Amino acid sequence: MNNIKVVIVEDELIAAEFLKEILEHNGAEVIDIVDTGKEAINVCVAKKPDVVFMDIMLRDNISGSEAALAISRQVDTRIIFLTAYVDEEMVDYAVEANAAGYLTKPYNEMQIIATLRLATEHHKPAKVKEEAPQQPEVVHLINGYSYHVAQKRLLKEGKEIELGPKALKLVDLLCAQPGISISNEQISMHIWGEQVNDRTLRSLIFRIRASTDEELIHNVSGTGYMIRS
Repeated sequence: MNNIKVVIVEDELIAAEFLKEILEHNGAEVIDIVDTGKEAINVCVAKKPDVVFMDIMLRDNISGSEAALAISRQVDTRIIFLTAYVDEEMVDYAVEANAAGYLTKPYNEMQIIATLRLATEHHKPAKVKEEAPQQPEVVHLINGYSYHVAQKRLLKEGKEIELGPKALKLVDLLCAQPGISISNEQISMHIWGEQVNDRTLRSLIFRIRASTDEELIHNVSGTGYMIRS
């Protein structure tokens, strides 16, 4: 729990010092202790703690519940209520303030640390998933050819090349990795959903070459086929 910044809002000095000792012993940093609602709001807005331990009963006319609401509207922090008892009104305040939990007095070290861990672990920002590289909208190929991915159209210098559905499916597969060979087995499964003999695949390649250029789709010996970019 290192680097967790904590503000304690407690009107009983002994209780506040006891809480501070436990928190610091477990690696948290107590950056301030205050005993009024007004101070609590001012300190939290200024110092932006990770966690606030908030007593319900404070020394001024602002209750801990009211202070918690004010803080939660201005600061991204986790609030843990400290109370001698729990009633329906306090629970309502806790929900509205998006409180991380509460501790009932007298509390012990295990309760304090468990509550703090739950509050901070659940509040960690979710890890951003690394996005897979996006395929370009247009794949530029040799000899003036281009493949428009979304439209699934093969063009040469702006003029569309008419291909059958299986031929287009093969071009689409090869354009997903231009300049990289794809095995006969992968091609077969992608187009026919099963392994076909080499003659069937060569026949499809021949039909594409008849409508395009001989060198557009290259046979990589012993590996498969690739489209040249």
